[in-house]
Amino acid sequence: MPLIWCSISGHGYGHAAQVVPVLNALAKRVPHLKALLRTSVPATFFEPRLSLPWELSSAQQDVGCIQNGPLTIDVPGTWEAHRTLHADWERKIAAEAALIRDARPAVVLSDISHLGVAAGAAANVPTIGLCSLSWDLVLEPFLDHALSDQVAILRQIRAAYGQADAFLRVAPGLAITAFRNLYDIGPIAEPSSPQRAQLRRSVGADDEDRLILVGFGGIPLTNPPFEQMDAMQSCRFLFDGPVPNDCSRVVSLAALGLPFKQILASVDLVVTKPGYGTIVESVALGIPVVYVRRYNFADEQSLVDYLHRYGRGAELSREDFHRGAWEPALRQALAQPPAAQPPPLSGSQDAAQFLAGYV
Repeated sequence: MPLIWCSISGHGYGHAAQVVPVLNALAKRVPHLKALLRTSVPATFFEPRLSLPWELSSAQQDVGCIQNGPLTIDVPGTWEAHRTLHADWERKIAAEAALIRDARPAVVLSDISHLGVAAGAAANVPTIGLCSLSWDLVLEPFLDHALSDQVAILRQIRAAYGQADAFLRVAPGLAITAFRNLYDIGPIAEPSSPQRAQLRRSVGADDEDRLILVGFGGIPLTNPPFEQMDAMQSCRFLFDGPVPNDCSRVVSLAALGLPFKQILASVDLVVTKPGYGTIVESVALGIPVVYVRRYNFADEQSLVDYLHRYGRGAELSREDFHRGAWEPALRQALAQPPAAQPPPLSGSQDAAQFLAGYV
């Protein structure tokens, strides 16, 4: 049984959401394929999504960045977490490489852990990177060149990335330079089929109600404006997180018992941050997006550009988001006509075709 070792960032769920469609497509090309998932993403994310045999080996694979909620990066905390990860760096690579050698995979796929890339290379296993970004580009704007430890961490990340045999840059992607042998592939998403009538019945929506999903990529929101949300007429909000008992127009996703992807495919609008999976799936489904920007995350601008080029979107300022002044942005996004035809979601097939040469 051929095995693919997957080193997956646990920074939100976006990296796992890119890997899953690739594995599903690869399994159709490679009989009896099994995946070993080396990640801190919980099994509950993969259970409704993966169609091939898999095993979870729970472990931190990288830091990415530390966030105070989904909209604010804790820059000092991020560097401190990287210092911890990079302490005794060569020993950590060796320990991870030993596990890879014991598992005897045909290939290592990393999205986009530099530890996974370095360990795969140290284990002498073909190692492929996959992502729309790289952590060196995320960290670079926060780099203080006067601090030698930060410079050393960035150098180690880029040195690790440089050991990959190839890198599959997922569209829309950044101008990534740390990897050699870069190949561009299409967008990756695996949208569910809409089940609008079922969802509307589940939440008791009236005919005139707009169903609005509020989700920020698996990172909990602090102090959402529930009172203002509950006062918006003709709106029903489906919130990714706990909801106060006295809300009549806001429902927690947990109470619905439906897969997140099915809910996303069945709503009238999404309120979110510009994250890869939500933006690409929403564009593919033609669902309008109201987004709250972070302005200091590397891939945000490319995703905003993609949304406005191919989808329907409106920006909601952080101030208006927190005070619940959402209605102008909601109306703007809903009123927009469809944009240009988006590119086909070919990325998973592109990646599977490439990886099939290794397994």
